Amino acid sequence: MTPVIALMTDFGGGDYYAAAIKGVILQVNPKAVVIDVTHDIPPQDILHGAFVLRQVTPCFPVGTIFVAVVDPGVGTPRRILAARYSERTVIAPDNGLLTFLHRDAELQEMRVVENRRYFAGSLSSTFHGRDILAPVAAHVSLGVPLDHLGPAADHIEILDVAAPRLDPDGTVHGEVMLVDRFGNLITNIAGRDVSGPRMPRPHPEVWVGSQAIGPVRTTYADVAVGQPVALIGSAGLLEIAVNRGSAAQTLGGGRGTAVTIR
Repeated sequence: MTPVIALMTDFGGGDYYAAAIKGVILQVNPKAVVIDVTHDIPPQDILHGAFVLRQVTPCFPVGTIFVAVVDPGVGTPRRILAARYSERTVIAPDNGLLTFLHRDAELQEMRVVENRRYFAGSLSSTFHGRDILAPVAAHVSLGVPLDHLGPAADHIEILDVAAPRLDPDGTVHGEVMLVDRFGNLITNIAGRDVSGPRMPRPHPEVWVGSQAIGPVRTTYADVAVGQPVALIGSAGLLEIAVNRGSAAQTLGGGRGTAVTIR
């Protein structure tokens, strides 16, 4: 059975880029099953891409090959990696895009992609997604082992992502990590940080900057339409939302906005 090749990029849908990488894959392996995760990662937003990649990877079948392209350093000496995590393969630039997956999944093998035998016949310095990552993924889907792609990688670029801070009195200091398409403010505070013995109060209150949001609730409809709500989202992280609205617009929050639980 041919593995799924799943594409995640910041190419958008209005240009030829996403279609080109699909075409290259199908030239190498006409039977490939190619699907789109998304091509709407904000342009050059490696952190957002790293978050999406981490969340979707475990949802796909074992054997899936991910082509992840958010690559503002294309054409520079930055490396391209082929890594196997928890029986799934990811081919991506080594620019921090693997940060969250590397933190949370089981690493089984990681190679630096150098073997030009598996590249396109000619290389553009601005489109490695088409000329390197796509054909390499197609060859892997045909059974080429990762150790044929290049030497073992001895290090990986990791994004400098702020971690939440816990005060002795139980106060948690975090920040907004990213904003999703609904305007929800996704923080760096995990669900485990707002429950259990570390929380001295049974119903601590969440603050976004100087704005009180209330206790952590279960779902969006726990508050009236148009009202803000704090909850643990599907990624296991504290989110600030507005019921049928946008927290980013209503609260004026964005990446780096302080979030406190006390």
